[in-house]
Amino acid sequence: STPTGTTSSTSTTPFTGTGSTTKTTTSGPTPSRSTSTTPVTETPFRETTTSRTPSPPTGSSTTTSSPGTTTTSGPSTPTGTTPSISTTTSGPTPSVSTPPTTTTGSEISTPSTTSATVTTPTTSPSSTSPVSTTTSGTTPTESFTTTSGTTSTFITINATTTSTTSKTLPPSSTTTSGPTTTSTAQGESWWLCNCTKAICIEDNIVQVIPVICDPPPKPTCSNGLSPVPVIDEDGCCWHWECDCYCTGWGDPHYMTFDGLYYSYQGNCTYVLVEEINKKVDNFGVYIDNYHCDTRDVVSCPRTLIVRHETQEVRLTTAQPNTLQVEVTVNNQLVALPYKKFGVSIYESGINRVVEIPELKMNVTYNGLSFSIRMPYSLFGNNTQGQCGTCNNNTADDCMLPNGNIAVNCETMADHWQVVDPSKPQCSPGLVPTGSPSTTPTQPCKESSICELLLGSVFEPCHAFVQPEKYYAACVFDSCVLPNLDLECSSLQIYAATCADQGVCIDWRTHTNGVCSHECPPGKEYRACGPIKEMTCKSRGQNDTSTKQVEGCFCPNGTMLYDSGVDVCVKTCGCVGVDMIPREFGEKFTVDCQDCICLEGEHGIVCQPHVCEQKKVTCDGEGFYEVIEVNPKDSCCPLFTCKCNTSLCTAKAPKCSLGFEVHSYIPSGQCCPVYQCVPKGVCVHENAEFLPNSSVFIDKCQNCFCTNDVNVSTQLNIISCERVPCNTYCEPGYEIKPVKGECCGKCVQTKCIIHTADNSELILSPGDFKNDPHNNCTIYSCVDVHNQLIASTSEITCPAFNEESCKPGTISFLPNGCCRTCAPVDSRTPCSVRHRQDFIVYNGCRSVDRVDLTECEGTCGTFSLYSAEANSMDHSCSCCRETKTAEKHVVLKCPGGHSMSHKYIYVESCSCQDTACSRPQPNEQQKKEKNDEASTLNRMKRAISLTSK
Repeated sequence: STPTGTTSSTSTTPFTGTGSTTKTTTSGPTPSRSTSTTPVTETPFRETTTSRTPSPPTGSSTTTSSPGTTTTSGPSTPTGTTPSISTTTSGPTPSVSTPPTTTTGSEISTPSTTSATVTTPTTSPSSTSPVSTTTSGTTPTESFTTTSGTTSTFITINATTTSTTSKTLPPSSTTTSGPTTTSTAQGESWWLCNCTKAICIEDNIVQVIPVICDPPPKPTCSNGLSPVPVIDEDGCCWHWECDCYCTGWGDPHYMTFDGLYYSYQGNCTYVLVEEINKKVDNFGVYIDNYHCDTRDVVSCPRTLIVRHETQEVRLTTAQPNTLQVEVTVNNQLVALPYKKFGVSIYESGINRVVEIPELKMNVTYNGLSFSIRMPYSLFGNNTQGQCGTCNNNTADDCMLPNGNIAVNCETMADHWQVVDPSKPQCSPGLVPTGSPSTTPTQPCKESSICELLLGSVFEPCHAFVQPEKYYAACVFDSCVLPNLDLECSSLQIYAATCADQGVCIDWRTHTNGVCSHECPPGKEYRACGPIKEMTCKSRGQNDTSTKQVEGCFCPNGTMLYDSGVDVCVKTCGCVGVDMIPREFGEKFTVDCQDCICLEGEHGIVCQPHVCEQKKVTCDGEGFYEVIEVNPKDSCCPLFTCKCNTSLCTAKAPKCSLGFEVHSYIPSGQCCPVYQCVPKGVCVHENAEFLPNSSVFIDKCQNCFCTNDVNVSTQLNIISCERVPCNTYCEPGYEIKPVKGECCGKCVQTKCIIHTADNSELILSPGDFKNDPHNNCTIYSCVDVHNQLIASTSEITCPAFNEESCKPGTISFLPNGCCRTCAPVDSRTPCSVRHRQDFIVYNGCRSVDRVDLTECEGTCGTFSLYSAEANSMDHSCSCCRETKTAEKHVVLKCPGGHSMSHKYIYVESCSCQDTACSRPQPNEQQKKEKNDEASTLNRMKRAISLTSK
């Protein structure tokens, strides 16, 4: 102690920059939470300042934010924020240790460097000024500030005032002054500032005692991870804790809070974490697994579910075995980042992170793996589920819902099913059947990718996280599901755990593309990127986190515009709904609004886009208005008139053959004008023929279409030439037309008879003629049913005895063949005459000549048999048969067949009177029927004039 009116030994460092740094050096052993009892008495109005200078554990790194920002790395000492005076005392001086910055998820606040100033009034009898106690300091930061211990000296302050003002001050600078009516009792204590306590001794003597903390021993966490420092409740000293850190990956493999590894292939929805003693309303983390192989043997995580109070967050794999994750809150799809009702969801590299700041916990999920980090201080010895009990002891990690410990965690995991309406086969409390063995039936050679875990690639992390369990999981996945590349998840979760411990491994480039990660355009992959990527809005903020994650980040020279706007920009201007970066002052048009990027709160300011175009009027038939996209200004459409001929009322006419419809649209009109114009073809019988092509009219003409046009019809003229025909026929033949033929053919119209001297005699039907050289031969021609029949008749004369005739009485009969001695005009008695001739009936003819008889003689008339009529012709008072007989003869017909024919044979004749009269009209028809035979009958009569 020092006498009254003197000061203690002090050393003062002048201001540097915005503040001065005071260093206090102590030596000797360091007591634990000890205070010095050597009082220091100072005269009134003497100001004494005691400064705590933080000192972190070796290797720790902290950042302190204050009006004069100071960054301390390693064991260095931060710069104070206010001028301070260090008090140096002789003798042993204890050191004070404060904790380093903790890991993400369990960060706690430690006050920054604080100085305490106590001012007392002078000891004047007449003075009544009160004691003024002032504390100054800075606002605590979100990261730990490492402080060095203060000296063990406490300061005793004498005051002559009757009252003292005392108050426990907040971390920020607070000044309390002025008289009060409150008095402090002797022995009463209070906090002047963080880790500095004031005790009322007596007679206005105040002891200022700094709390000294010893560095606590560093424990070993059963999960193999490094412990984290946690500030004590008094806010001065700190202690180590093992965070609750549970992970799952692959098909799936689990690492409990305490580091127990097991694999489980259930395909239901399960509890990962719930509280044993419920302290948080509706809190829990759950996982939805599904069978991810065709054999339904192994399962993979599909959805991670986080419940907190009124919200249920679902992180769902969009596509199996990918890093594509969709986020829903209360079954509604949300965009990231999302923050509401104490839950924050954001992207961190390849992960989706659900953070609950009130509980200092976070949950990450990327589709292949998940991790859950919770502080031990809030959840220690109060967790249950497939992640086990967080108490740094693996013995009770396989705890069942009833509190019993299962033989293994595979059995335990079955009992943590929850009700899931989408999985009716799953039921809580249902005793599951034994899972099929997933051990390969044949020896399996693990994937070479798994070897990377034990090799040089991950060697820097081996000292922090043991790789053996992750290697076993990798081998299991590569053997059971060799085609799904699930072994990548083991490497990924191991690398993530290493990054959590501060060791970043760039491992994907060593997998020969099997575990490669593709980034979207404009982003690049980094194995070691910030947990929260810097954005235009966060670039002015100090990020004290040193953790790193893998993912897709903006290239160097660019930064993310905003956490909710996934666009990389070179300069922080504006980004609108079109997701295109704009610079300040840049004008642009988007969604048909004229916008400008302005620096300030509003950013993009837009006005409706103004279009200057006159609207057109579409007059005229067939026109209609059309709105088209303007290639120069897509916001201002072009109003134009288009023609639609289907709106026209005029229809195309139907033209006759040889004509076609011709249409044309007059200038300025839409609807066409129609007219029929010649095609330049010939038309015949509803057919069109091109010029120079053949036209068939009939086979008797050769016709073709010419290029000449008929002026009246406007059709081309058809020119024809008759087919040449033969016009010569042999004698006795004439050309007769033939139906269906172009040319007639020679048809016999007369009989051609070859006479005895080989000359030809041509007779028309009905004609007969004597042979020019022999009157006894008569040639005749008859037409029977359009068939010409030529006959040669030989007259047989009766026996003639020239001697019996008187001289001068011999003469020829009228036939010019036979001689007689009777006068030619003498009367011949009626008698039977015989002749040999052919019988012709209905075109049929006797084969040989037939003996025919007839009555002939002078009776004034005569009677002659007509074979064709098969009757007798009578004359008045004629020589007539008196006795006849019926005979038969065989006739040969032209068709080759034969027929029997009857004819009358005259046996005797006599002259008989008969009534000769003209035929009556009713007999005229019968006469006409016999006209065919008239000519033959006359010939017969001529022949029969002379008996044979």
